[in-house]
Amino acid sequence: MSYDASPPPTYPWLPPAAPEPTARRRPLREPVGHHSDLRILRGAYRRQRRVATLTALGYFTLFLILSAFAPSLMTSRITDGLPTGLLLALLQLPVTWLAIALYERTARSYVDPIADRIRKQSELDARRGAAR
Repeated sequence: MSYDASPPPTYPWLPPAAPEPTARRRPLREPVGHHSDLRILRGAYRRQRRVATLTALGYFTLFLILSAFAPSLMTSRITDGLPTGLLLALLQLPVTWLAIALYERTARSYVDPIADRIRKQSELDARRGAAR
C-alpha cells in the first residue's frame, strides 16, 4: 500500500483556501471605495432623481386622475373656447421644464460639490499609490 503525497482534492462547493496574511502597514485613511462620501453621493443622486421624477410624473398622474374621475371639471370652460382639460394638458410642458430645472439646480448645489470632492480625493489616492 503506497500513500500519495499529492494535495487533497478541491471540491467546487468548498470555499477557496484563505491566502496567507502578509504584513502591511495600514493606510492613514480608507481608500475612496470605502469612503462615506460615496454613500452621501448616492443619497444625493437618489433624492435628485426622486424630486425630478415626482414633479413630472406627479403632475401627469394628477392630470390623468382628473381626466378619469372629474370629466365635468375637465370639460368646463375657463374662457370662451378654452376648456380646463386643454389648459392642464398644455401646462404639462412647463411642468416638465420645471422638473428639469429642479434636477439641474439640485445637481449644482448638492451633487456636484460632493462628486468634485470625491474626484479630488481619488486623485490624491492615486498619486499616493503611485508614489509607493
